[in-house]
Amino acid sequence: MTLPGSLDDAAAPLAALREAVRRRIVGQDAALDEVLAALLARGHVLLEGVPGVAKTLLVRVLAAASGARFGRIQFTPDLMPADITGTSVLREGRFEFRAGPIFADLLLADEINRAPAKTQAALLEAMQERFATVDGTRHALGERFTVFATQNPVEFEGTYPLPEAQLDRFLVKVRMEYPDAESEQAMLAAHARGEDPDTLVRADQPVLEPAQLDALRAACDRVTVTPEVIGYITAIVRATREDPALALGASPRAAVALLRVARAAALLDGRDFATPDDVKGFAPATLRHRIVLSPELDVDGRTTDDVLAAVLSRVPAPV
Repeated sequence: MTLPGSLDDAAAPLAALREAVRRRIVGQDAALDEVLAALLARGHVLLEGVPGVAKTLLVRVLAAASGARFGRIQFTPDLMPADITGTSVLREGRFEFRAGPIFADLLLADEINRAPAKTQAALLEAMQERFATVDGTRHALGERFTVFATQNPVEFEGTYPLPEAQLDRFLVKVRMEYPDAESEQAMLAAHARGEDPDTLVRADQPVLEPAQLDALRAACDRVTVTPEVIGYITAIVRATREDPALALGASPRAAVALLRVARAAALLDGRDFATPDDVKGFAPATLRHRIVLSPELDVDGRTTDDVLAAVLSRVPAPV
């Protein structure tokens, strides 16, 4: 096993990881890059898309390829915090802690908006602190702990939407759209050959070891961000606060998130320095869930992506 100590060392394991996921997930290259950027930047991911666009499969494939411990929680209206974090049970005269499914490296929180606020809060607190508190005792979740939460954008019955403060815990919000015609045809052809994705994922071998993922994240931290790029990030987030189309602009934490994602985007592209294009390309995924439309635009059917596109078009990028 070779640990990535330099940019050249990082290129091969990153390419292997990306290719391993692409073999199983077709037609979602943009979403895959955003997910990989968040993983490298040590950030949590909110995946949004209609049923059947491979949100769950993407996380399972990524966990299998990266050699990470995978956990899954199916969120339901009757799910309790202890069902996530675990509980203490009496055994032979003393209490013994039984860990819940949250104790994983890559945790899939399926349909997170179906659980009530108290249960969502138990997970979101763990996301922020990387600790789970059970019966007054804090239990470490580990540095690799990363949450991939899914939600359906068109189904509202029986859901509890995440408030802005909780959405801000996610480094990126990734929108998974329908694949293009060519990708969908390739997927159908694979099914016609009897290639069941679930069976194939269970048989897949990791292309990374956990220590390699740690080293890739450390390499991401070393990506250079020049003062010009920092100024560009600052100008973008400040422009959202001054935009009359928005009731709530991006916070300073959003600016830090955009810097972290820009570094990861550069590493994915084989560079040890971030560019304005890295910032611009990943700004929608990083900021769309951190800003709020003014009521009149919301009624007109405009989206946060529309407003961000306008902001990015008028904020000059450094040369």
